[in-house]
Amino acid sequence: MKKEIKKVYVETVVCAGAPGKEARFLRMIESRQTFKRRQDGCLAAWTGTSIDGTGMILVQTVFEDNKAWKQISDEVVKVLDPRDGGLESVLAGPPLVGMFEIDPSLLDILE
Repeated sequence: MKKEIKKVYVETVVCAGAPGKEARFLRMIESRQTFKRRQDGCLAAWTGTSIDGTGMILVQTVFEDNKAWKQISDEVVKVLDPRDGGLESVLAGPPLVGMFEIDPSLLDILE
């Protein structure tokens, strides 16, 4: 029996790759989103690139709850960071990060 989800957590990150490292940065971000999508508790994960050519990347992930967010985030650090060195060395600067609680009926991902 599937548990009822009353609220989902949406992690939103806006960031950019360091000059000369943009392609590697995007590949690393996309691999993390793919990894998250494979984990229990991740309902959706995607990236988007800015349309104005500034190189900004939007990274969003929908988690079924706070526990799933914590577990999946810990797994990313444990599994992917040792393989590729982590994102810090390829970031252009500090990312803008927010976590939002959303009514799942507003999203078309639970059907």
